[in-house]
Amino acid sequence: MRVELIAVGDELLYGDIVNGNAAWLGRELADVGQPVVLATTVGDGIEPIADAVRAALGRGAGAILLTGGIGPTQDDLTREGVAAAAGVALRRDPALERRLREGYARRAGQGRGPVPEMNYRQADVPEGASTLRNPAGTAPGIVLEIAGAVTYLMPGVPHEMRAMFTESVLPDLLARAGSPSVVVHRVLRTAGMWESAVAEALADEVTRLAPLGNPTIAFLASGGQTRVRISARARDRAEALDLIEPVEAAARAALGRGLYGVDEASLESVVLDELRARGETLATAESLTGGGLAARITSTPGASAVFRGGVVSYATDVKASLLGVPAGVLDAHGAVSAETAAAMATGVRDLLGATYGLALTGVAGPDEQEGKPVGTVYLGLAGAEGVSTRLVHLPGGREQVRGYAGVQALDLLRRKLEGRGSVSDGVDAD
Repeated sequence: MRVELIAVGDELLYGDIVNGNAAWLGRELADVGQPVVLATTVGDGIEPIADAVRAALGRGAGAILLTGGIGPTQDDLTREGVAAAAGVALRRDPALERRLREGYARRAGQGRGPVPEMNYRQADVPEGASTLRNPAGTAPGIVLEIAGAVTYLMPGVPHEMRAMFTESVLPDLLARAGSPSVVVHRVLRTAGMWESAVAEALADEVTRLAPLGNPTIAFLASGGQTRVRISARARDRAEALDLIEPVEAAARAALGRGLYGVDEASLESVVLDELRARGETLATAESLTGGGLAARITSTPGASAVFRGGVVSYATDVKASLLGVPAGVLDAHGAVSAETAAAMATGVRDLLGATYGLALTGVAGPDEQEGKPVGTVYLGLAGAEGVSTRLVHLPGGREQVRGYAGVQALDLLRRKLEGRGSVSDGVDAD
């Protein structure tokens, strides 16, 4: 069944509210084998709503889910828009009208008087429609069949929409769709590889799967990491996992050392788990990230068993006075340099008595520093075997550079712990 979403509300178009309903519904429907094909956002107007419904019908939608615009105010026009698309009139539902009166009567002791006349608009439904209970609010949902498709009108308030969808809409939709399938996802997490590099590594597998249509591969880039989502649709979970298995094996082989975890694993949790298993500890020295790396590490449960602490050496003189970066290094190479990163890593390792010292120094912006452009970042990693550094050039604005730098630093340590490089291998790569 082709499923489309229509979100109604000027506030969504103006950016006052982010449409989280679409994301939530997309996940819920995909997990039961009814993925959303298209999501549309329209303003509070009868014709825009009607046009969106007609367009979905023209594309062959079997189910259209609308959120928002079924409240009591003058700009709640989803009922009217759907009725216009269906070519029917609105009628006042006596049962809904009575329910509104009873609800207000129950709350009379809370300062509620009689039902405001405007609220009775919630009892208006298109001819031929049935209603859905709202377990979390007053606005009832509506179900109406139009030209062989079913339309569901739900509230825009997230907790009301979710309750109605779970209780009424989803069971009805699955019953209409026939035997439901399940969709299972396997997420492979990568670091140290940009999205284009991940996509190139898996190009052959994507090409192989394209004519089959199941399983599928999607690339999800965020925060300097790229997730590879493998999705399979089948009659049950076991069958879906069987479809995923060979695709996952091919992806693992193609991604190589860029792959660090599966499903819910985070980069910091993988690093901390490995350090904990070895009985080793970590300390950080940060300049451009201003403590962001330490915050990321300590947000992970159990970090206290591994993380010794961190030093935010934002000012150049603090690098010398607290971390022991030699004045000669700062004078000859500057605060943003491989030599300074190495000295910072060694200094914080010695200062805090950690197995490893991990350091970052660079240019987050908005202006260049020491003649180096925004996005220039040097990483330093110090351990018992020695010190290594890495130069990376990161894209984006100030906050992006800072976030990406933390990912790159953790990935440098991860690769060392996985035995894919010596601490003293002198890695220098973009």
